[in-house]
Amino acid sequence: MTLSIRLPDDMSARLDGLVAATKRSKTFYVLEAIRAHIDDLEDIYLAEKELEDIRAGRSIAVPLEQVMQRYGLAS
Repeated sequence: MTLSIRLPDDMSARLDGLVAATKRSKTFYVLEAIRAHIDDLEDIYLAEKELEDIRAGRSIAVPLEQVMQRYGLAS
């Protein structure tokens, strides 16, 4: 997959400096940044979507105690 992005000038300059100093590619660093943050981004945006669904009545919340009992994790 090919992806084209426009970086702010300051971020582009920092990336260029990092590339020059380390002799690694821009692609390497972009992939590293995505790998480092994609899990957190997924968690945040999926949680926000679920909260929106709960507030709109499209989904229901289940208390933690009930989930733990259902799966035999209650003490």
